[in-house]
Amino acid sequence: MSGTAVLVVDEPFRSLWAGRDPFDAVEALRGEVFRELEGRRTLRVEIDGRGYFVKIHRGVGWGEIVKNLASARLPVLGARNEWRAIAHLTGLGVATMKAVAYGERGTNPAKQHSFIVTEELAPTVSLEDFCRDWPRRPPAFALKRALIARVADVARKMHGSGMNHRDFYICHFLLHLDPAPTPAALRLSLIDLHRAQIRARTPRRWRDKDLASLYFSALDIGLTQRDKLRFLRGYFGRPLREILRDEAALIARLETRAAQLQTRYLRKYAPAEERR
Repeated sequence: MSGTAVLVVDEPFRSLWAGRDPFDAVEALRGEVFRELEGRRTLRVEIDGRGYFVKIHRGVGWGEIVKNLASARLPVLGARNEWRAIAHLTGLGVATMKAVAYGERGTNPAKQHSFIVTEELAPTVSLEDFCRDWPRRPPAFALKRALIARVADVARKMHGSGMNHRDFYICHFLLHLDPAPTPAALRLSLIDLHRAQIRARTPRRWRDKDLASLYFSALDIGLTQRDKLRFLRGYFGRPLREILRDEAALIARLETRAAQLQTRYLRKYAPAEERR
């Protein structure tokens, strides 16, 4: 394992990989593949009846690095982003994944080999799926209000700590189903952190991008104007009158950006007959 910069392996992988090179061992894992790209592979495996998600990064290449930098975006070079983001959110008291193995080796950013293994969060359902039928079958008011408050709290803590998500959609919030969620007791975990950024302070640009993405992803779940105001009050933690006065420009930008994202989404994914 020459050139290994970081290696953390907990059970059950410590025992499973005993006497083996963890980088070879993780590549040998077999399971349901969720994503297979030239430089990244994501799969689900089962060990002793328990599920784990494995993300393997094999280097993005200089071409991808240059393309990202030319677009003023920091490239995701490996598993380190997700490892750091999990630790960061956990330190804030924000529920997220639990990493049980992480490794990184190689100093060449274009060829760096890294991986992260996280425990499967189950049984859960994404907020996107949980809220899908709300326009036709509205939820209990108290539960909807509690979920809005929890999402606002996560966003407030994350941005207040200097972290932005970059894929901040409701599909990346997992609602735990055991025990069944109630307004007084619900568990919500934030996932898919591989593009997250952590700084001393979250730039307004990246904060606004996250909020616009969240708003866009919730456009079709039947939220009322009052629901949106509840989120703003929870996120900013100030009287609503002050928020509407001081954040009017932001609210207008969110509306515009969410509409742009929806137009782009429909252009890319809507069936051809829906675009005629």
